Formats: sequence, structure tokens, C-alpha cells
Amino acid sequence: MPDSAPINLTHHFLIAMPGLEDEAFAKSVVYVCEHTERGALGIVINKPSDINLQRLFDQVELPLRRDDLVENPVYQGGPVQTERGFVLHDPMLSGQAGDVAPRESAYASTMVIPGGLEMTTSKDVLEALSTGAGPRRVLVSLGYSAWGEGQLESELADNSWLTVGADAAVIFDTPVAQRYDKALALLGLQAWMLSPEAGHG
Repeated sequence: MPDSAPINLTHHFLIAMPGLEDEAFAKSVVYVCEHTERGALGIVINKPSDINLQRLFDQVELPLRRDDLVENPVYQGGPVQTERGFVLHDPMLSGQAGDVAPRESAYASTMVIPGGLEMTTSKDVLEALSTGAGPRRVLVSLGYSAWGEGQLESELADNSWLTVGADAAVIFDTPVAQRYDKALALLGLQAWMLSPEAGHG
């Protein structure tokens, strides 16, 4: 692939290679929300914290009227802005067939991710969940992961990450302990096939 063709890993998974020992990212799967020439932003989807959504909602003084979400963990989305909440979720408004207008989110501060998911940082999505409504599937994280210009490309060149197109089922429907293996399976790989020296031979 010529160097002039930039890669765009929006709506992809980054899967940590065994040699990546950084505490925040070892054995992690990162969902990339945005990747441009200025850098990348993503959420780690397989590192639960020790608090669940019920406790988070108690802290923000909202009820949580979604029995399906009460026990869901809050995730450690990455080392940036770890006091701030980020909600990865299904879109609320699905465009009808034939619509040509760009899809807009139901929430204030939302990044609409090409590929079908949304990432919201405004409290209104939590308020919707507190009434028993809101998106069907959500992953709530504290903090996010970020790479500056050229940084992710350089880590890819160092064989720190494998990449594969994202599958929302891995994020929302797969038990957390299986997400790393399920993401690898999208590439037809299993963890034992990866040696820390892979790609350096």
C-alpha cells in the first residue's frame, strides 16, 4: 500500500498484541470512534471498572429504570479524561430507506460514527436511561483513549495492534471476558497464534 494512502480505522477494533505491555492497553480491545489525519479517539471495551451503572447513576443522582443495565459495569475507556463519562450506544434514530439527509442523533453532544454507532458525552443520554428509555444497547466508560497526529500509525508500524472492522455484537452482546478472543476471531485468529515477536521475523 503506498504511503500516500491514509488509513482510516473509524469503526474498527484495535486489538492489543501480546508485546503491548502498557498497563492501560495490555490485552485490550479498543473501539475507534474517530480516526483522521489529526489523530484518533477510541474507547477500550474490555476493561470493566469496579463500579456498575447503578452506582454511577446514584452518583449523578438519577434513578436507573432499566433493569437490563443495572449490573452492567462502567468501563475504563482509556487514560484521558478519566473523570468524564462517555456512552457508546446504538443510534436512536435510524434513517429510513431512501433518506438522503445525514443521520442526526437524539442527544446534544454526540459523535455519529460511520458504521452505525454513536458516542455521547452529554448527560441527556443518561437522563433518557433514567426514565426507562434511551438506546437499546449501551457501553458507559470513564475516560477515553487518544492518539495524536501519526501516533497510531506509528504504533501500527511497530506491530502493537491488530486491526479489524468492528462488530457491535462484540461490544454489546459478548461477555467481557470473551471480547478479546471474539475480536481476534473476526480475523480468524486465536490468542495462542500470536507471539510477542509476531511481525518482526
